[in-house]
Amino acid sequence: MVIQVFTLASEGHVVKLSEVKLFGKWTYDSIEVRDPSLKKYICLKPYILPHTSGRHEHRRFGKAEVPIVERLMNKLMRPGENMGKKHLAYNIVKKAFELIYLKTGQNPLQVLVRAIENAAPREETTRIMYGGISYHVSVDISPMRRIDLALRHLTEGARDKAFNNPITIEEALAEEIIAASNNDPKSYAIQKKEEIERIALSSR
Repeated sequence: MVIQVFTLASEGHVVKLSEVKLFGKWTYDSIEVRDPSLKKYICLKPYILPHTSGRHEHRRFGKAEVPIVERLMNKLMRPGENMGKKHLAYNIVKKAFELIYLKTGQNPLQVLVRAIENAAPREETTRIMYGGISYHVSVDISPMRRIDLALRHLTEGARDKAFNNPITIEEALAEEIIAASNNDPKSYAIQKKEEIERIALSSR
C-alpha cells in the first residue's frame, strides 16, 4: 500500500492525503459512488479549498477533474445577484454542508454524491430534422451531462425555495440536497428528473 504525502514548503511539514479534509472538517475517505457510469466524472480528489481557478477550462472533459463541490459552487453563480461571486458561493456551500451534517449526522460529501446519483436523469429528448419536419426523439444522456443537470436542478430548487421566503439559501440548499439524497418526490431535482424521463419515454 502506497501512502501519498505532500510537503508544505513554508513550514516543512509532511501531510498525508488521508488527513486533507474539505473545509478542514469533512474527510474524503470512504466516499462511495454507487452509479458505475458516474464514478469517472465525480471528482473526489482531496482538496482543502475547492477552488481550481479554471485551470481545466480549455481541456477536453476537463470538468471531470474539477472537485464536485466546486462544480456545485459554480452552479450557484448564476446570472443575477450571485454572478461571479465565488466567495459568496463558497460560504453558502460551507454553511449548507454544516446544516446537512447537523440534520443527518452523515458526511455531507457522501450526501451530495447520493443526491447527484438520484437526481441525474438517464434519458432526455432532442429535436431532429427529417424531410423538412422536426420532431423529438429520445436519447441517452452522457455521464458528464447527467451530473451537470443534477447540479443545475439542485441549485435551481434551492434558489426557487429561498426566493421571497424567510428561509435562507443555505437552508434551502441543505434541504434540497438531503431530499434528493433520500429520493424524496418533494425534491425539485427529483421532480425535474422524473419529468425529463417521462417526456423521453413518450418520445421513444
